[in-house]
Amino acid sequence: MTTTNLNSGQMAVKNWWISILLGILYLFAGFWVMKTPLESYITLSIIFSVLIFLSGVIQIAFSFSNKNKMKDWGWYLLGGFIDLIIGILLLTHPLMTMAILPLYIGFWLLFQSILSIGLSFQLKSVGTLGWGMLLFWSLITLLFSFLLLANPLFTGLSIVYVTAFALITAGCFRIFLGIHLKKVGKVL
Repeated sequence: MTTTNLNSGQMAVKNWWISILLGILYLFAGFWVMKTPLESYITLSIIFSVLIFLSGVIQIAFSFSNKNKMKDWGWYLLGGFIDLIIGILLLTHPLMTMAILPLYIGFWLLFQSILSIGLSFQLKSVGTLGWGMLLFWSLITLLFSFLLLANPLFTGLSIVYVTAFALITAGCFRIFLGIHLKKVGKVL
């Protein structure tokens, strides 16, 4: 493990409670989505449009603020402009947003689950007990992402329930991760 990874790992361990807080928020969002399917679908469309737009604005600001410190800051700038343009398109065309929402959520969950699988194996490498449970929740989230991506047109309103279950499984992962990070923090 390099010094950079150790420092970022220590920072994550120091702030273990953030993972638990995210897990609780994911669980809350998952149960809310399950309880209000039609409203959730419309709300999810709006939220994801706004998030993509804000992501673009933040990435652009980040790249300009770090242009003297980062070698490849232009890639962050390009990514920010792409997110900004997509965000504007989605905000101005809500029906298009609702049509591509299954794909967007599917790819987002795919990325999150792959990241979670990597975190599980990182915790295994430092000897954390219970890393298998983290891997389990990551794989369940991965399964839901594949379900969303398999046939986004057929997904329809079922996206709400698949999204709800995926948020719940991601929330469980985050809570277990926070608990294990706290244990790792005591060891370090």
